[in-house]
Amino acid sequence: MALILLSAILLCVAQLIPLPPVLWHALPGRETFADPLISPPGDWRPWSLVPGATLNALYSLVVPFAILLLVSGLQDEQKNWTPTIVLAVISLSLLVGLLQFTGAGIVNPFVNGTPGAVDGMIANRNHFALVLAIGLLIAPSWGVSAGRFSRVRAPAAFGLVLLLVLTILASGSRSGIALGATALLLGFVISRRSITSALRRYPRWMRTTLAVGLITLIIVLILISVLANRAESINRLLDQNSGEDLRARALPTVLDIIRTYFPFGTGFGSFDPIFRVHEPFSMVQGVYFNHAHNDYLEIVLTSGLPGLIILLIAIGWWLRLSATAWRQDFPLPKLGSGALFLIMLASLVDYPARTPVIMAMTMLGALWLAGQGSESNAPLPSTGRKL
Repeated sequence: MALILLSAILLCVAQLIPLPPVLWHALPGRETFADPLISPPGDWRPWSLVPGATLNALYSLVVPFAILLLVSGLQDEQKNWTPTIVLAVISLSLLVGLLQFTGAGIVNPFVNGTPGAVDGMIANRNHFALVLAIGLLIAPSWGVSAGRFSRVRAPAAFGLVLLLVLTILASGSRSGIALGATALLLGFVISRRSITSALRRYPRWMRTTLAVGLITLIIVLILISVLANRAESINRLLDQNSGEDLRARALPTVLDIIRTYFPFGTGFGSFDPIFRVHEPFSMVQGVYFNHAHNDYLEIVLTSGLPGLIILLIAIGWWLRLSATAWRQDFPLPKLGSGALFLIMLASLVDYPARTPVIMAMTMLGALWLAGQGSESNAPLPSTGRKL
């Protein structure tokens, strides 16, 4: 994991190293930028076509690097508290979203959000829905893995799940519906053993009635949200114009750009200006396409074959450790595997890991997953343990 992050940092640095003119001109796609009027033929130029954006991408990696250093220095008992801390941060963003849901005008000078939207403390509604989905993943385990304190936590966790579901529906994120449903399923699978153990003292009919009642309550609240016209995510999903999404129209151009610059790419962070160079006239309009909205394609576009190799190694690392984590009884590695899965799933249609808070959650998920086989795999701590 640390080596994967180090490889990404070194690749960013490599893209900023000036190259001799002969070598630079030999890179695919550089003929477009070789006009002597804008690029003196004798100048040494870096691999990246937009070095300022690549430098910014390099600086952004301070977020996962800081999380790696901070969490690696924690004791095993303290690491068990990190899911609770993440859930608290998610709950704070949820609170802001709920205030927006009521119609309260909240203007954050540090967030370039959309007025009137339900997006919490994150400007992008899809990223906000992903953060809430990660909350849905963690909440069940947090509620039932606290021993005798579960009697207090379990009702709070269930109430939190209801609020998270309703806020995802209000966010207007179509992908959030799929992410939320997946997270809820994974969350209950992870905590299934603890839930079963907690309900073992009750008769079977009572457990069945409780389960059916809880599911029915969730469905009823969702229906009420739809009938009250507060389920913006479902409204956008059913929108007849959703098939005309800008992402689908831009996909052929993105693939053409990848073919043009492969195997070296255009440089991390360079998607926006490079896309505008190749953007067909039919797509020129009042809004601009700032990312590929498929992070796997954008990584290949901006970093070429080296970035693709790092990406495949990271996915292989996740698959290998996840296969071990899901065969064990410890919840923390499963939470890490599930959180990374949600982020990877969201990356098929968006760019969530470029948001600092989700970047931090990605590194935390990787640390949770990598912690299997140690004492840190113990159940999530109860409120009776000291930090």
